[in-house]
Amino acid sequence: MRQEVTRANKGWALDTVTITNKVLTESNEKIKAPPTEGVYVYGLHLDGAGWNIKNIHLIEARPKVLFTCMPVIHMFAVRSTAPIDPKLYVCPIYRKSKRTDLNYITAVVLPTALSPDHWIMRGVALLCDTT
Repeated sequence: MRQEVTRANKGWALDTVTITNKVLTESNEKIKAPPTEGVYVYGLHLDGAGWNIKNIHLIEARPKVLFTCMPVIHMFAVRSTAPIDPKLYVCPIYRKSKRTDLNYITAVVLPTALSPDHWIMRGVALLCDTT
């Protein structure tokens, strides 16, 4: 995605393009068209935390609930070398629940009312497949 955006925008260098994301409030059934830039990602499961749909941020997982379905995430590239906001949790995405470097895909930033360290200690991650 970074390379495609860099090629589409003359004068942009690959080193200055980063992938960012925004969690949407719409469900994937309501989205009828692709985004103008980037991709919509859905079907991910949040492991170790819950999701507040109204306030759009991480919350504690409900008792006895192992996985929470994540809303649609819009991933897109921007021209920026600024560091990630330290108030956001950098959440890894894995293919399977076995968290190894072979199953790691990428990371997204998720808003949180608590410190990102809280979610790091909980081991919060997004999974493509919960089996």
